[in-house]
Amino acid sequence: MIFSEPRFLLFFLLVFTAYWSLPTNMLRKHLLLGASLYFYGSWDWKFLGLIVGCATVDFVASLKIQAARERGEKGKAWLFASLTYDLGTLGFFKYYDFFAGSIGEGLRGLGLPVSDLTLGIVLPVGISFFTFQAMSYTIDVYRGQLKAVRSYPDFLLFVTFFPQLVAGPIVRASDFLFQLDEKRTFAKVDVHLALGQFLSGFIKKAVIADMIAGPADLVFKDPSAYTAGSIWIAVFCYSIQIYCDFSGYSDMAIGTARLLGYELCPNFRFPYLATSITDFWRRWHLSLSTWLRDYLYITLGGNRGGRWFTHRNLMLTMLLGGLWHGAGWNFVVWGAIHGVALVVHKEWVRRVGEGKLPFVSRLLTLYTVLLAWIFFRAADFTTSWTMAKAWLWWESPGTTDVTLWSPVPEWGLLARCGALLTPLLLLHVLTSMNTHLRLRRVLPAWLVTLLFGVISALALAFMPIEARPFIYFQF
Repeated sequence: MIFSEPRFLLFFLLVFTAYWSLPTNMLRKHLLLGASLYFYGSWDWKFLGLIVGCATVDFVASLKIQAARERGEKGKAWLFASLTYDLGTLGFFKYYDFFAGSIGEGLRGLGLPVSDLTLGIVLPVGISFFTFQAMSYTIDVYRGQLKAVRSYPDFLLFVTFFPQLVAGPIVRASDFLFQLDEKRTFAKVDVHLALGQFLSGFIKKAVIADMIAGPADLVFKDPSAYTAGSIWIAVFCYSIQIYCDFSGYSDMAIGTARLLGYELCPNFRFPYLATSITDFWRRWHLSLSTWLRDYLYITLGGNRGGRWFTHRNLMLTMLLGGLWHGAGWNFVVWGAIHGVALVVHKEWVRRVGEGKLPFVSRLLTLYTVLLAWIFFRAADFTTSWTMAKAWLWWESPGTTDVTLWSPVPEWGLLARCGALLTPLLLLHVLTSMNTHLRLRRVLPAWLVTLLFGVISALALAFMPIEARPFIYFQF
């Protein structure tokens, strides 16, 4: 059940209607908990025990840690038990086949007769998100930054809350749990803002991302058949696809939660307008980048040591961040490119200073980010290297030009690229200036409602017939 399909819209309409019909906050929370468990079970009910087990272990461990702290102890054994369970679960389901397969290939490369070590494990949807979310809570309790919650249903709802359950944002307990105690009234819900955010995300995902995925899929499938210009267009298409797909999901998640009276943290701040790679990570997937900073980078020592110690911590954080995205060496390379770029930027700031040549730095940042997307998207190193050569040196053995859309096959390559990118870039810039919010403040409510209807009708008209799953569901 994905946000852009009719089944979810019907599910949410039923939940929304029943939710605001209930008289008490307690009943509403129980309804949300039931709906969230149903939502996750709709993917595969057998994995419900996995997410409930994760929540139960962290709930009990945090209570034990809290009790230990009140006795003047640290409760480190309970933290270790919690992290072992969470990371062990994540490691088995997400990484066992990857490492077992890599070890097997390495041994066979040495001439040793080794049978297949993989188990064909099915990856539970959203496992990286809910394990990181639960872990952050336990760590916060251990650090004394948060008191352990006493209500198991409240904590289970925090872990399973369906708007952000399977693809984020990764919600912090400190930002969410207190909201469960607040009395909710529909009068306090900004319906126009929530619907506008959901509609914006819907258009990003169901119209732009799904429409633009075709050229990217064709070229990434066999890049050696295409010209260097076509490979460039495919990389641009994928960069737009993954941004619109993921930020679209986040927008829909935030809008859905807002309609239920809950606030989730923003997850994107116009990352392709970043002035540096450091700035990019202050704008892209904020809930993950801040999680990696607070629970990995700082734990490793952050910038508390010397210059090279800091660089090491940056590289380790980005390498592990790449591996978090997927069990494959391509993701490690993606993380390594970002790690190296962050280190280079730190050295540049130290030697030259910040804010030099802002236009050039924006282009260089975008160029680096798009180069890294090649390794993020490609299925293997052969594909990655073929496309990277085209990206870096305009070199490709192929002769086929990609057609962005069939009605205009006679357009030149640059004209098609410009026709595609110019309106999207303009929309990106206008949205970053909060133009839509200013219009909402000056336009009458009836006109805003009419515009919602017109935009929704246009979005449905331009939607591809076949909906695609969200990219980040695989992580």
